[in-house]
Amino acid sequence: MRPEKLVFAFIAVFFAVVTPIYWFMAHEVAGTFVLGFAGVLGAMIAGYLAIAARGFDPRPEDRRDAEVYEGAGEVGFFPPQSAWPIMGALVVTLIFLGPGVEQPWITLVGIGVGIWALSGWVLEYYRGDYQH
Repeated sequence: MRPEKLVFAFIAVFFAVVTPIYWFMAHEVAGTFVLGFAGVLGAMIAGYLAIAARGFDPRPEDRRDAEVYEGAGEVGFFPPQSAWPIMGALVVTLIFLGPGVEQPWITLVGIGVGIWALSGWVLEYYRGDYQH
């Protein structure tokens, strides 16, 4: 967890430095707030990772004396080919196209297709060749 903690700590420090510079250069409240809040969020995640890392043994990639074979094994489950992400992109396109061309019926069609596409994506592994 050390590399992840350092990445988010760097984000927190970066935004802690950039926020006052932005305030003195732009004098804008909204942007200053957003930059400061991004730094706070980075610090929160870094703190959580630092605390959570104490609760379990370090991964092989976190130890300097680890060997390559210690990290071997199953990496995870990677889904096979699926058409549902493309359907999800089509749904988002339809939903945002409706207000863009001032035709609300296109948004309604997108919501209807979205219910079908979302249920297909969620239930993808409960039917067909890849069910378990």
